[in-house]
Amino acid sequence: MTDWMEVTMIVNGELAEAVAEVFSRFAPNGVMTEQSVKSVHEEDEGTATGPITVRAYLPADEHLPQTRLKLEEALFYLRMIEPLPESVYTLIADQNWMEKWKLRYQPLAIGRHLVIEPSWVEIPDLLRIPIKINPGMAFGTGSHPSTQLVLEMIEDYIRDFRRNGDHGQLDVIDIGCGSGILSIAALKLGATRALGVDLEDDAIANSRENAHLNEVEDRFQLWIGSVKEIREGKFEFASASLVLANILAPVIIRLFDDGLGELVTPDGVLILSGILVEQGERVVEAASKHGFNLVEKRIMGDWVALSVKR
Repeated sequence: MTDWMEVTMIVNGELAEAVAEVFSRFAPNGVMTEQSVKSVHEEDEGTATGPITVRAYLPADEHLPQTRLKLEEALFYLRMIEPLPESVYTLIADQNWMEKWKLRYQPLAIGRHLVIEPSWVEIPDLLRIPIKINPGMAFGTGSHPSTQLVLEMIEDYIRDFRRNGDHGQLDVIDIGCGSGILSIAALKLGATRALGVDLEDDAIANSRENAHLNEVEDRFQLWIGSVKEIREGKFEFASASLVLANILAPVIIRLFDDGLGELVTPDGVLILSGILVEQGERVVEAASKHGFNLVEKRIMGDWVALSVKR
């Protein structure tokens, strides 16, 4: 039997995915994030609240000292960007820890009708649409405020689109798709098809796995690339009524110059996130420069998501 070194760190939602990405480089069986859930009453599925615990397991073998050293070195560089608490290491015996790992993972209710679930959980809930995500993946689990904001805006946009009597084609383009969580949610909420692009091979692989888990792979195209490749017509479609970019403010501003706005149909909506509150005005100015007006702004903590339209 193999013993394991459990490494944990408690952080806020803004840092959870960055820490998980670092942990994932050294944890062969994946990374988990867990957050407390507050329920108002017994029938309430609960709302995630409080800090997030990021947890991973390192094999306690002859390579452990070197693995731990490399992990702390990677965290050192992350701390140069944002302050982090110290990692906590606990040696544990191999007592089917994967099952205990799964028991800890809490579904995350978002918006009016979405719930992010681990891939192995079946939760019958007529009021919530399940989005299954493998928590062993390093990013895109829905814990980050910017992801939650976009999911809420997608839900409202698709609801209004259908409520206004438009039952036609509703295409989605997802720039920097990560785990695919945004496009998957859009498809399960009623979008017709989605195109996800990312510059990372791992992101495309993760998105494909999650698309399969959610049974939307036949409507979700995934390719390496960005705005440039879409505009060059390399994929099945090059414009959509709903375009998503949950990246970082400087990247979004640069993508406007690359033609991000050209991907949006004349009556379509562009949802932008991954933006710190103090960067919001710069993004609005970039959008305005390319013919887009601010429709809606939502804030969660230090992060803001913007909906813009021609």
